Amino acid sequence: MKLMEQVKMEQEIVIYIMLILIGALLSLGLCVYAGFRLRHAPGGIYYILMTFMASVFGFAYLFELTSPSLEQIAFWLRIEYIPLPFIPVFALLMSLAYVGRKLKSWVYYVLFLIPMSTTIIQATNEEHHLYYTSMKLRADAPFPIVQLEHGPYFHVHSIFLYGCMAASVVVLLLELRKVSNRFRLQILLMVAGLSIPVFAGFLYIGGSSPYGIDLGPVYLSVSFVVQSIALLRYQMFDAVPIARDLVFENMKEGILVLNERDVVTDYNASMPDVIPALTPLAVGQPIHQLVAGEERLAEIFRQARECDYEILRDGGKLHYHIRFYPVQRKKGSAAGTIISFVNMTDRIELERRLMYLASTDDLTQLLNRATLLKRSEQAMHELSCQGGELSVVMFDIDKFKQVNDTYGHGAGDTALQYAAAAARDVLRDKGFAGRYGGDEFILCMPNACRQEAAELAERIRRKVAEARLTEGSSQIRITSSFGVASVRVGTGDYSQLMHALIQQADLALYAAKKMGRNCVQVYGEMTSADVM
Repeated sequence: MKLMEQVKMEQEIVIYIMLILIGALLSLGLCVYAGFRLRHAPGGIYYILMTFMASVFGFAYLFELTSPSLEQIAFWLRIEYIPLPFIPVFALLMSLAYVGRKLKSWVYYVLFLIPMSTTIIQATNEEHHLYYTSMKLRADAPFPIVQLEHGPYFHVHSIFLYGCMAASVVVLLLELRKVSNRFRLQILLMVAGLSIPVFAGFLYIGGSSPYGIDLGPVYLSVSFVVQSIALLRYQMFDAVPIARDLVFENMKEGILVLNERDVVTDYNASMPDVIPALTPLAVGQPIHQLVAGEERLAEIFRQARECDYEILRDGGKLHYHIRFYPVQRKKGSAAGTIISFVNMTDRIELERRLMYLASTDDLTQLLNRATLLKRSEQAMHELSCQGGELSVVMFDIDKFKQVNDTYGHGAGDTALQYAAAAARDVLRDKGFAGRYGGDEFILCMPNACRQEAAELAERIRRKVAEARLTEGSSQIRITSSFGVASVRVGTGDYSQLMHALIQQADLALYAAKKMGRNCVQVYGEMTSADVM
């Protein structure tokens, strides 16, 4: 029976040893990782020192736990107290740097004074017994475990240690109220990592640990598992909430922060409008995974070039100008990229509105004369390569001056608006229309022969003639006359060619007037008498 108990106890000590070894190795691994990745991040250097000290403490306690004699245990105790007193100080400084708070110079001296004193007093304890009043092996343990009677300075050290850890937790929890949701999980993980060793310390001081074994190194392993999640999954230290709510969150332009591996480390409140996948859980994920469904945006991130970007959101178009700002560390190595998304929607819509107003006749909402001629010349240029045909229709309202004189200029405006609407409805995507001047309109139809143009003109003529316009108590009937001309476009002076084509259409329109109005005439099908 005793043999079985002995075996069970030996198995327990092996479990404790393995847990402490895992904790020491994990803290050392995080120290090395942080040394490469976080040494320039706010609070990063303190995290490196904290994990290094924790690994030294863990390995030293491992040797203490496996030592066969009191002399060797006492030796490793002195080694443990070289790093141990400084761990809570670095934890506090890390937390303060993480939230952007600075201490006065004298406070740093005070913070390090007690740990240095603890190391010295513990190392010279045999001369004054201020730290331990007695040190002996436990009689009730199946393996060499030291039993310590604490002196007065041990309580000073304990109060300082747990005070620093408590202050670290308070600093982080106070910041928790200020930051956005995506930082809260980071901070809560940090708080959990700092709280776990404190809980273990209270168990040890209260005598609840088995055989008086200090479970602090064991719980450190759990603590560093939590911290590794915050460090690797949620990119702790890559995105630090320093004054971010005052500046970063309130910026109108979207800001996205990536580290050197294109992993999302931060973004402001405007960014989810551009990339809906940006949620608090998106921090720590590669940006290319978050934009996998938007090929255009994914290509922009791959090229990392300044450009314009247009997206559809809630049935409307949003326009952004994207800029990339590489971030470098002091030694020139890449630290990441800040990407800005400037919302240009209002400006672009204003520019389009101004361009529309500058190119549109205010009364009829058709192209004005200058824009009409410019677009006609552009159409000729596009047709010149393939030698296509372009037709022009000129028309006006018959006896328009009589309408104005009889019913007033309001009626004349109504007649112009109706004629313009009829032309726009019939023309649709077969060309474009403009107000040439007064009551004269021109339709330009690329890739249309004169027969097609004449048929379209006839449809507009009928639509106008069938109208009954109301002005006050009067009903107004209007008619219109049309002249059609066409040309096969080749190379040459398009301005002169368009001017000649308009003249031909004008002659055909004059012929329609002579024919009695309210008809369509095609240039080239008229007799000389038609234009005399």
